[in-house]
Amino acid sequence: MPYTPDKPPLARSSDELRADIPGWGVDLDPKDRPSVPQERFDPNLNGARWEFPERQPERWPRERSIEHQFLTPVFGTSCPPRGLSGVMRRYSYRKYSEGRAAHWLLLLAADRVDTVESVFRSLLTRRPDNPVTETGVLSEFSHHGLASRIRGRRADLAHQPLDPILVAAPWLLAGGLAYVALRRIAGRRR
Repeated sequence: MPYTPDKPPLARSSDELRADIPGWGVDLDPKDRPSVPQERFDPNLNGARWEFPERQPERWPRERSIEHQFLTPVFGTSCPPRGLSGVMRRYSYRKYSEGRAAHWLLLLAADRVDTVESVFRSLLTRRPDNPVTETGVLSEFSHHGLASRIRGRRADLAHQPLDPILVAAPWLLAGGLAYVALRRIAGRRR
């Protein structure tokens, strides 16, 4: 269905819905709405000044839910999908409806894969990420971090032991894989 200012047709009539669902449509009459004195009711006013807006140019194929015929007129372009995580995202949108858990689980997995990909991408640059300074772990020693964790009633006490593992695990994994790869390369040269 295209994105127009017109109200989409209902699948069933108001009378059918009122008969099947108790209380359906109680706010259809403007006199029954508590906000009527503040609300200006005009059945001809739809709020849109256009019939169909000018479309944003699509520089590369974008993900689109299978429920929709085409993309919305304006969409985000800040993080184009790339690598294995992009393949996973495209597959999720192409194969599964947004109402399926598989769609969202694939997108969550793609986010985790993207995190690992960004760590590897960072390691291949001349200035890789520095997890010590970027996570703020040094402030734990200079700004009473340990004392603030022990004293007081913090809501995040339960997951604090996991924080170092979650922060360090991708780096240790990437370092271990790089070490194994370099050992294999060095072994072949001998």
